[in-house]
Amino acid sequence: TDLNGENQRLYLLLIMFGAYITDILDGFFARKLNQITEMGKIVDPLADKVLMAGIVIKLYMIGELTNLFFWTVVLRDIFIFLGGIFVSKKIGKVLPSNKLGKITVLIIGLFLIIVVTDFKQISLLTYKAFYFGSIGMCFVSFAGYLIRSVEYIKWKKNETV
Repeated sequence: TDLNGENQRLYLLLIMFGAYITDILDGFFARKLNQITEMGKIVDPLADKVLMAGIVIKLYMIGELTNLFFWTVVLRDIFIFLGGIFVSKKIGKVLPSNKLGKITVLIIGLFLIIVVTDFKQISLLTYKAFYFGSIGMCFVSFAGYLIRSVEYIKWKKNETV
């Protein structure tokens, strides 16, 4: 129920690293082999969100994450997922991930690595920069997703007129 044992931290890091590598390879081969599908555009980000949620929930349950961090990350992912379903029904296709979302996930991932490794060598300033950077990027990327979704819906409406 905690991360005090070195094996617990190592296992969580291996899961995070394995998920990251398989996600990169999956995206690379999908593009290389021209196997990008609408289903893949849904399943791949969903799998990423489920894994991220699992890690965030585990860390939150054992007191390693604050309420603010937990709810910001979880609610962002829930709203983006539900919004994605709504937008895809409106425009007839799935919006692909964008750079802003990927940068957000990278910053969150780096912060989670800092938390999981209990990295004592970093300064409090660096820790807080990743902590608040993660939270801030959640809001920025959600706003970007919202703006992009509205633009796509407007574009689709104008296309059918």
